[in-house]
Amino acid sequence: MPEDATTSKRPATDAALDFPVIFLLSANLGSQEIQDLEDQIPTLTYDIDEAEVVLGKVFRKERALFELRKHKLATGEVDPAERSPTTSREKKRAKLAAPALPSSDVDSDTSTDGEGEKSLVGRAAATAAGSTVKVVKLPWLTDSIRAGEVLPLGDYIVYEGRKLPKTPEQTPQPPAEKAAEVMRRALADASGSPGSSRPKSSHWKRAEALSSSPIRPALLRETTPEHDLDVHLPPIPDYLRTTYSCQRPTPMNPPNEGFIAELTKIKTARTLMGDKVGVRAYSTAIATVAAYPHLLQTAPEVARLPGCGTKIAVLFQEFSATGQVAEAQQDTSDPKLSVLRLFYSIWGVAETTARDFYNRGWRDLDDVVEYGWDTLTRVQQIGVKHHDELQLAIPRAEVEAIAAAVLAHAEALRAGFRMVVVGGYRRGKSESGDVDVLLSHPDETATRDFVGSLVVSLENAGLVTHTLSLSMTNSERGQVPVSWKGNAGKKLGQAGFDTLDKAMVVWQEPAAGSAQPNPNPHRRVDIIVSPWRTAGCAVLGWSGGTTFQRDIRRWCKRERGLKFDSSGVRSRKDGAWVDLESGPGGKPAPDMLTAEKRVFEGLGLVWREPGERCTG
Repeated sequence: MPEDATTSKRPATDAALDFPVIFLLSANLGSQEIQDLEDQIPTLTYDIDEAEVVLGKVFRKERALFELRKHKLATGEVDPAERSPTTSREKKRAKLAAPALPSSDVDSDTSTDGEGEKSLVGRAAATAAGSTVKVVKLPWLTDSIRAGEVLPLGDYIVYEGRKLPKTPEQTPQPPAEKAAEVMRRALADASGSPGSSRPKSSHWKRAEALSSSPIRPALLRETTPEHDLDVHLPPIPDYLRTTYSCQRPTPMNPPNEGFIAELTKIKTARTLMGDKVGVRAYSTAIATVAAYPHLLQTAPEVARLPGCGTKIAVLFQEFSATGQVAEAQQDTSDPKLSVLRLFYSIWGVAETTARDFYNRGWRDLDDVVEYGWDTLTRVQQIGVKHHDELQLAIPRAEVEAIAAAVLAHAEALRAGFRMVVVGGYRRGKSESGDVDVLLSHPDETATRDFVGSLVVSLENAGLVTHTLSLSMTNSERGQVPVSWKGNAGKKLGQAGFDTLDKAMVVWQEPAAGSAQPNPNPHRRVDIIVSPWRTAGCAVLGWSGGTTFQRDIRRWCKRERGLKFDSSGVRSRKDGAWVDLESGPGGKPAPDMLTAEKRVFEGLGLVWREPGERCTG
């Protein structure tokens, strides 16, 4: 394994840049482009009200104003001659020119966390109504990273505006100011007399930031007992002081399942609406809360967690008071989202297609059948036909029975096959939405062109009723680990999260006797076949939660200079395959689980059991 392939790190200049708080606009950006840009912004926020800079593919003031209005941020334009400094160099000059503040006014909660990033909670007070926000062209970020310093905004600024107070339409809950005042008085009672002139504590600053948050629900109250709890918050575990969920143990049943369920509803709504930035924001917050080992008790406790900040803290304060989050409940009951959820649940229908169905005027499955059947793909037609059955959860015992049948047919065709049941089953779910079976064989001649023969055998046995997708990409290239060619011209089979041979099928157990129609439900089954040399990557790639898998790829890219997917690891330097699974002298791993552990070790990650990868 080339030394530079595993020891290359994120450039020190990138990590050290003191960017202002940045909100990234998703308009005109692809999902991969958004992910790449987010990885480069250490001060990224998903709440535009907290932002000092709004960054995007925006080149005209009119478009900038449109984007701010779309995100419900009201501003008044600032004269260019009055523009405030933004870069660290400009801030230092302004600081030298400004009179010094009394020591009692110094914010004691501005220390950096374990990764050197400034707390968004600590910044919240500085981004309240009256501060400015700048809409900036995207090249400012890339040029700054290339230069190794935060460049002056100068000609990059498209628009600068002063943040205006929220209107009644933007702040629909009128008791907010009163609630904030109640919290401030409660905090004053807890810390001394209202007229006390002693320096404000870190807790006061966090609470004050929350009370001045642009999102002002009527639940922003903190009693004295709650204040006492904040003073004695449990320490954040070291493993949570990272933005990579693949470095943390995340259990199947975390202490804060109720709150996570509410956040998941909001994330699903963002998915259906095509809000890719929002989906990533909530995915990150959910993964963090799921890894937190203590029962959350107060909003400041949430706000200090990486990837959460004031937005998630405010939602938690609402949840702790009412047992639910209003936004999640509204999303659940929204008629349009209910229809989109129905269409999205059809196998073969992604969120974009679900919105297209809705825009055609369809409102249920009958409409899809009556008005659009001939426009559906074959896979979508099967998804509609067996929709209700495919929504049924599959108990673990049935998952095991299906997997055993697949292995038995594989062994009948060629002895010596090994199997791992991956997906949610391997993480410990009591019920699964589908069955994911991974097969490999120590003799790589056995796995080449094997998946097609296996599917035919299962069809002849009456177990597979439909083949939704059959990919033989790995066999077509001779099972040689494909080199990574960057973002240039993907060839057939190189798109997606791996290039393994796989079959996605519909399964139905034969009826007992000759009963007709068959009463057994149809099930979704994925059969993946991996060559032995990359079986560890395959097991890892098919075993983690979605955010865990996302962060494995992000970790490899940012920290190791590698490209990871289920079909192997490649160097981003020269595109060559990197062998992490062979032992001394190139000896193959004795089994697939040993190979998976070697991949963890080779990537510089602590081994996590499958039951600790439940990030959602």
